[in-house]
Amino acid sequence: MPETAQESVPKAFAQALRELALAGDEELLGAPLTGGVSSDIWRIDTQRGTVCAKRALPKLRVAAEWFAPIERNQYEARWMQVAWDALPGSAPRVLGQHAALGVLVMHYLPPERHRLWKEELRLGRADVATARAIGKALARIHGYSAAHADLASQFDADQIFFDIRLEPYLVATASKHPDLAPALRGLVEQTRRLKLALVHGDVSPKNIFIGPDGPVFVDAECASWGDPAFDLAFCLNHLLLKCLWTAGATAAFLACFDALAETYLDAVDWEPRTAVEQRAAALLPGLLLARVDGKSPVEYVTSDAQRNTVRRTARALLMRPVSRLADVRVAWQKELRA
Repeated sequence: MPETAQESVPKAFAQALRELALAGDEELLGAPLTGGVSSDIWRIDTQRGTVCAKRALPKLRVAAEWFAPIERNQYEARWMQVAWDALPGSAPRVLGQHAALGVLVMHYLPPERHRLWKEELRLGRADVATARAIGKALARIHGYSAAHADLASQFDADQIFFDIRLEPYLVATASKHPDLAPALRGLVEQTRRLKLALVHGDVSPKNIFIGPDGPVFVDAECASWGDPAFDLAFCLNHLLLKCLWTAGATAAFLACFDALAETYLDAVDWEPRTAVEQRAAALLPGLLLARVDGKSPVEYVTSDAQRNTVRRTARALLMRPVSRLADVRVAWQKELRA
C-alpha cells in the first residue's frame, strides 16, 4: 500500500509499541499506509527497526453500513503464526499483539523487495509461476492446519466470519436477487457448517505480496476455522474479475486461474480433491455476483455493461451449479466473448 509523508504516529500505536517493549521513549515517526478499508495501518520507525502496526476499525470504510468487532486482529495474529509454522515466510512475523488497544505489530515488508500482486495484475503482469506458488502456499497452510485439529479452539471466530464475509457478500447479495436467495443462503449454511481447516477469509491480490522467497499473505482479519474452499474460491474470483480491469491480459489471467486451481488441488490431502473443488465451484459464482451487488463491490467494475457481464455468468451458474472450477472459467470466458 502506498505511503504518505512521515509524521508522528497516533497515540494508541505509540502506547502499544512501548507496552509491548517494541519501542522506548523516543518520538515515534512513521507514515500511514493507504488502501485498507478495515484498519488503520502504519509503517513506524523505531530505534530497533521499522515495523508495521495496524488497528482494526469498528466501522469499515465502505459506502454500506458495515460494522465488525475490533478483536478480529487477535485472530489475525494467530493466523499469521500458524501460517509461519506451516510455511516460514508465508506471512509477516508477528512481533506483538496488544489486545486492549486492538493493535497488531509485525515485521515491515519493504516495497522494494515485495511487489503487491494486485498491482502486478493491474499492469497485466499475470505470471503463471506466481499463481502456482500462491496455490501451493495456500494449500500448504490449509493442509498443515487440517492436520493440527487442536488449533481449532484458537479460532472461535464464527460470528466475525459471518459478519465480515458471509453477510456482506452472500446474504446482502441475496437481498438484491430474491430468486437466487435459496441458492445463496444454501452456500452460507454449507460454509458455516464445515469445519475442516484454518481459513484466511480474504485471499485477495491486494493481500498478497510477491517476495524474494515466494508469496506473503497479509490482512487475515477474517481468520476462522472453517471451509478451505472459501479461500480458494475467493482468490480465483479475483482472477476472473481482473479480466474486466485489464482486458488485454484476459488470456493470462485465465491461465493463472487454471494454474492456481490445479496446483492447489494437486496438494489437497485432508479430503478428496473433488470435494473441495465442488464446493469452491459452487461458491465462486456467489462471490462473483457479490462483488457487484454485495456490500463490497470491486472498485474497477464501473460500467453497467461490465456489471451485467458478471450478473449473467453468476446467475446462470447459481441456477445450474457446476462441480469443476474449469467449468466456471469456461462459462466466464464464453460470456466475455459474447
